[in-house]
Order: sequence, then structure tokens, then C-alpha cells
Amino acid sequence: MGAALEDPSSWCGIIVDGEHTDPVVLRIALRCKPHDRFMLVTDAMPSVGTDNGSFELQGRRITVNGYACFDEDGRLAGSNIDMASCVRNAVSMLGLPLPEAVRMASEWPAEFLGLTHDTGRIAPGLKANLVLADEKLNVLETWIDGRSSKDGDGR
Repeated sequence: MGAALEDPSSWCGIIVDGEHTDPVVLRIALRCKPHDRFMLVTDAMPSVGTDNGSFELQGRRITVNGYACFDEDGRLAGSNIDMASCVRNAVSMLGLPLPEAVRMASEWPAEFLGLTHDTGRIAPGLKANLVLADEKLNVLETWIDGRSSKDGDGR
């Protein structure tokens, strides 16, 4: 982690689930590097968006506990968190302003991937990849390339 924070050209992907990295450590990291070099990421497991309390993964039994998933030996196996919850946690756990947390989930990952000519923010000529959320950041609807998820395209 130290090398990534020290290198001004590096990007840092963070999973804000309270398990992968302690929120205190993430707050310290955010003091060490410009925020536009951080991206919210999730290694979402198959349980995300379901009521499943456990599942099989590569022959191992994985148990869900809050935002995290653990194997039979108690080792962290992955996260049970979606991107909207990562944004919510970036605000509540890390104290980030909501607009900045949203940019960490959209504009800055698009910049990292070299896609800002096409996506990552709301602007004329860019793809209409949008998320409508309520005041608690619960996702109400999504649009991919301007097509609503309610149109039945499975997104």
C-alpha cells in the first residue's frame, strides 16, 4: 500500500466494506494522495443482491456476514457489497462528500480505463450510463447507453 500511495502516478482501487481495509487506514490513505487517484471497486460475490446466507465457490462453502464473505476457515473470501453501498460507505465511513464518492465510482474509473471520451460523467455526446438513486442511495433505476433497465434488457 505504501508504494501505491507514494507514487503520484498510481491509481488505488478501494473496497469500502469495513472488512478488506479498515476505514481508519483508508482515511489515512486519502490524506496521502489526491482523491482523483482513488476508485471505488467491489469484488462482489454471487450473494450480492440476494438473500443467500451462503453459497459454494470453487468447492468451498462461503458464508455471508454483512458486507463480507468468509470461507469455512474464517478467511475473507470476497465482498457482499454493490457499488451503491460502496458509495454510501465512502460517505459514512470515510467522511467523503457525496459528489466526490460518486466520482470515485464513475468519472475516475473511466479516466483510469481511458474511457472519459465516452463515459464516466454526464455531458453532451457521452453515453447515457446513469443511475437514479433515492436520498439513501438505494438504486431505483439504471440506464445503459440510454436504455432503461425497466425496458427488460436485463441490466
